[in-house]
Amino acid sequence: MEHDPSEDRGEQGRERAERAAEDDDLTESMAALSRLSSGRWDLVDLLEKVASFAVQAIPGAEGAGLTLIEAGRADTIVKSAPFVEEIDGIQYGLGEGPCISAAETGRTMRSGSLGDDPRWPRFGPRADGLGVHSVLSLPLIADDVAVGAMNVYAHAPGSFDERSQELGELFAVPAAIAVQNAQILAQTRRLAVTLQAALTSQSVIDQAIGILRSRSGISAAEAFTRLREAGQSEHIKVNAVAAGVVQDAVHRAKARRPDTD
Repeated sequence: MEHDPSEDRGEQGRERAERAAEDDDLTESMAALSRLSSGRWDLVDLLEKVASFAVQAIPGAEGAGLTLIEAGRADTIVKSAPFVEEIDGIQYGLGEGPCISAAETGRTMRSGSLGDDPRWPRFGPRADGLGVHSVLSLPLIADDVAVGAMNVYAHAPGSFDERSQELGELFAVPAAIAVQNAQILAQTRRLAVTLQAALTSQSVIDQAIGILRSRSGISAAEAFTRLREAGQSEHIKVNAVAAGVVQDAVHRAKARRPDTD
């Protein structure tokens, strides 16, 4: 039987249509990513949005997890599907897996047979036991620094090919910028809260010092020493002792106030 050239043309047409649809999904996901305002979302919510857009952008993806790498703080891990939380929990519990490798090396990790992948001899069989056989892990690089890493999973073996990796790496570029911006905003907010707490604490201590000085005629240094020694004996912080002094002074003042009712 002679080969029908029209079959080749039909197959080529289907491949072109499929690639065009994939390009459209990537474009749509990146456009949605660009519309994300880090000021409108808290850090975890924004990262979950990024993970969900990744599933839309990368062919074959069924779920995605995203890890934020931040010195001095535990990694923030989000997921777009419940099974991702379980499999990423195994990965971080073992300290071994494709996302960890991607973050450490700054290179994409891809596997279509996790169960017998020699790179992760402990993690792979555990993932296989959950029926998850394919992964695409993408480092999120901003300003030449890995700010996070993204895991994209699928249950079927061999779900991610070079095309999936190509689209994933394209998506990872703006995703890294979005993650970095969210990270900076979260750090700024935490710093503001810390500074406000410090200012409030110092204000209470200053008030307590003033109260002790007015009661006893002692110096500011002597008043602070009393607060500190009281904190040491009661095993509480100086600002807690100071707050007690201020509250006691307020109660005394109210008790002396004439009843105007």
